[in-house]
Amino acid sequence: MSAPHQARKRFGQHFLTDTGVIDAIVRAIDPRPGDAMVEIGPGLAAMTQPLVERLGALTVIELDRDLAARLRQHPHLTVIESDVLRVDFASALPDRLRVVGNLPYNISSPILFHLLPFAHRVIDQHFMLQKEVVDRMAAGPGSKDYGRLSVMLQWRYDVEALFDVPPEAFDPPPRVMSAIVRMTPHATPSGVNASLLEELVQVAFSQRRKLLRHSLGRWLDARGFAGHFDVQRRAEEVPVAEFVALAQSL
Repeated sequence: MSAPHQARKRFGQHFLTDTGVIDAIVRAIDPRPGDAMVEIGPGLAAMTQPLVERLGALTVIELDRDLAARLRQHPHLTVIESDVLRVDFASALPDRLRVVGNLPYNISSPILFHLLPFAHRVIDQHFMLQKEVVDRMAAGPGSKDYGRLSVMLQWRYDVEALFDVPPEAFDPPPRVMSAIVRMTPHATPSGVNASLLEELVQVAFSQRRKLLRHSLGRWLDARGFAGHFDVQRRAEEVPVAEFVALAQSL
C-alpha cells in the first residue's frame, strides 16, 4: 500500500472526507452513464470514485504529479496532468461537457474566468468553493456581495447556490465555510464582446462606494458614448441585463 498523501499547501489542498457530504454532492450532480464529464482537482478521489461508478468513464485534471500517478492506476480514468488554467477545453475535451470539482480556493476566480469562453460547450458545472465566493457569484443587485464576479458569471450562466459544507468535512479542515454551486449556461446568451463587458464592469466596480459618474461615466465619455445610461447610482444597483445592454450599445 502506498504511503498516505500529505496535503500540499502550495496547491491549496483540502481533501473531502465526509461521506454524507460526498453523497449529497453526487446526488446534486446526478451523473448518468455515458455523460462526458471532467473533474478538476480530484485529489484523493473521494468524489471521483462514486462519479466514475455511475458514469463508466471520467476525465480528471490533476496538477499534483504524485496524485496524478495514483489516479492513472484506475482503469476508467483519463488523467490530464496539468494546471487547469493551461488546459484548452476546446481542443482537449469533448463537446457537451459536464464539469465538476473541488476547486483550489486560492485560484477559484481565475478558474471560473478561464472556463467562461467554453460555456457554449458545457451542459452544467458543479463546484465546491469558499462560501464567500459562492455568495458573490449568486448575489443580486443591491447586495453587498454583488460585484464583478456576479455580473460576469450571471451574464453567461444561471448560478444557484445549493448547500453549505462545514470545515470539518475536510482533511485538513480549511479555515472557511465552503459551499456547492451549480452553474447552467444560458441557452441563448446575450451576444456581446466579452472583453468589452469585462472592462466596463471592472471600471464600474472600481470605486463601488461612489456614484458611477465618477468611474463609468468618465469611461463612457472617453469613448464618445452618446446614448443614455443612468450614472447617478452605484454599480451595485445596476442589474446584469443593463450592463450587458450597455456593452452591446458600445
